[in-house]
Amino acid sequence: MDDGDGGDGRDTAGGVEVRDLEVVLETRTVLSGVGLRVRLGGWLAVIGANGAGKSTLLKAVAGMLPHSGEVLIDGTPVRALKPRERARLLAYAPQAPALPGDMTVFDYALLGRTPYIPYLGREGRRDREVTASVLERLDLSALARRPLGRLSGGERQRVVLARALVQQAPVLLLDEPTTALDLGHQQQVLELVDRLRLADGLTVVTTLHDLGVAGQYADMMTLVAGGRVAASGSPAEVLTGELIAEHFDAHVRVETDPWGRPQVHLERPGRPGRRGRPDREDRSDRLDREDRTDREGHPDTPSGPGARGEDPCR
Repeated sequence: MDDGDGGDGRDTAGGVEVRDLEVVLETRTVLSGVGLRVRLGGWLAVIGANGAGKSTLLKAVAGMLPHSGEVLIDGTPVRALKPRERARLLAYAPQAPALPGDMTVFDYALLGRTPYIPYLGREGRRDREVTASVLERLDLSALARRPLGRLSGGERQRVVLARALVQQAPVLLLDEPTTALDLGHQQQVLELVDRLRLADGLTVVTTLHDLGVAGQYADMMTLVAGGRVAASGSPAEVLTGELIAEHFDAHVRVETDPWGRPQVHLERPGRPGRRGRPDREDRSDRLDREDRTDREGHPDTPSGPGARGEDPCR
C-alpha cells in the first residue's frame, strides 16, 4: 500500500451559475427556464413544496441528469468536464442513496478520496487522515468499523455527508442533509458545513424542507414551484408569509431574530391574530363553536333575562 500523502484535494474554483436550465425526464418537463447564481463561498438554499423539482435541480447541477441550458463552475460548463475533473470540483450528497450493507463506515467515507487516487493505485496516508478527521467532526469515529447495514437512518445520513466532505471539493451540493437527523445532529451538521464554508471558502447549495433552518443558515434562497423559479433573494426576501402561504399552502408567522434572520413559526389556522388566509376554520375553534351551540342554542341568539320575551322585572 502506498503510504504517500495523496492529493491535497483542493482545486481553485469560483461559484456556481445556472442559465436557462431545462430538464425533461421521459416526456415530462421537470425544470424549465431555471437560472440562479451562487457566489464563491456563498450558501444557497433551494426550497419548495414536494415535487417542485428541487432534487432534480441539484442532480442537474451535479452533471447527473441530461439537461439543456448551462451549468457553470467558475465559468466552466459542467458538461465539458470529465468525471474525475467534475468530482474534484463538485461533491454531491444525495438524500437516500443505496448503501452497500457490508461496507464499513470508514471504507465508504474513504470513497470520497477516489478523484485524488491514481488509477490502479491505493489510498495514501493523507487520504486516510482526511477521512478520519471528517468522521470525528461528524461524531462517527466510534462507528468507523461498523457495517453500513447496521446503522440507523440518521447515522446513514451522516455517513453520506461524510463521504461528500472527504471529497474536499470547493462546491458542496447537499440534498436534504438533515432529513433523518435528530435536532442535535441537525445543528451539528449544519454548523460544521458553515464553518467549512467560512474557513475554506466552500460554495454550498442545499435543498431543505425546514424553512426555519434554511433561514438561519443560508445567505441566499431560491424558491422553486412547478419547475420554475418563483422567487429568489435573501432569506428575508423569500421567507414571507405571503409567499409561504401561496406556495406551501401553510399558515405561518414570520419574525426577525436579533441577528436579522427570519424565523418561521407554524400557526394553527383560525387562531386570533394569525397572519395568512382566513379560508379555513381551525378544528378546535369549530368544536368550541359547536359546543356553544349545544349549550346555548344558536351562538348569535341572545341569552339572559328577556331573551325569550320575558319581563326582566317580574
